[in-house]
Amino acid sequence: MIAFGASITMPDVYARCAGPGIALAAEPGSPVFAHAAAGSIARSYNLVLDGAARLDGLEALVLVHQDLELRDRRLGEKLRRVLADPEVGVVGCVGSTGAAGIAWWDGAVTWGSTVYRHGELGGSERAWGACEPPPPPEGRAVDALYGVLLALSPWAVRELRFDEALGPRHGYDFELCRQVRAAGRKVVVAGLDVVHHHSLDLVADPDLWAEAHERAAAKWDRPMPVDPGDDAWRARARHAEADAGAARLLLASRQLQSDAAARRDAEELATVTATASWRVTAPLRGLNARRRARRDAG
Repeated sequence: MIAFGASITMPDVYARCAGPGIALAAEPGSPVFAHAAAGSIARSYNLVLDGAARLDGLEALVLVHQDLELRDRRLGEKLRRVLADPEVGVVGCVGSTGAAGIAWWDGAVTWGSTVYRHGELGGSERAWGACEPPPPPEGRAVDALYGVLLALSPWAVRELRFDEALGPRHGYDFELCRQVRAAGRKVVVAGLDVVHHHSLDLVADPDLWAEAHERAAAKWDRPMPVDPGDDAWRARARHAEADAGAARLLLASRQLQSDAAARRDAEELATVTATASWRVTAPLRGLNARRRARRDAG
């Protein structure tokens, strides 16, 4: 059986997005652990893992954000195909290779078939994977996953837990992937059909994000020579990394907002110029433009 889990802080969002998606993708008898958040997202997910670990016949546990809508009726079939490899520990729909910290977007990103949808500026959506070859049926190995969807193998459900010390909402996905890889298992991204309903504001709490980055870096840093005269250099380096990662995410957020505003303005202009009144008054506008040009010329 494939189980599902979610941590709910906004019941209306869950009812609009994750709830219907789980109902679509679930199979007869699929357990659903969807409960009000119990503190941090790591804590909430650990409680779900504790419940799922007691299930007989568990094949996978799919953890989804409350604003993630599953649209894949073949989700179970796809996950079974990927998890047929016993070395796979966790599967996602968005991942990257080469990122050094919780800023997974700094790596070479694989988006699968994920669609990002927002409601601001008239609403729009973007298919992130449109420019990339889709992952093969058995998935594509990556270093880290975006925690909007995490499908854990039975081994991961039994053996691993999210690190609750990182903070309330960031870094838990990167840190779990590091645990999987440290145990010699694979982190894999697959072509799962999902929609992420999210605001254009990608950086709601940069300070919390920076704190999570520093804690994850402190836990997973490679051994480096210690300078007994300056124990603070590590903290300064980690803080600089966190600031840089947050700045890049903020830049991406601003670009998304700019693209959405330009798309909305273009649609409004097209609507206006398609009207009969616009076409009828075109000669008058042209005459006025020529008069202004002659006046400006002297």
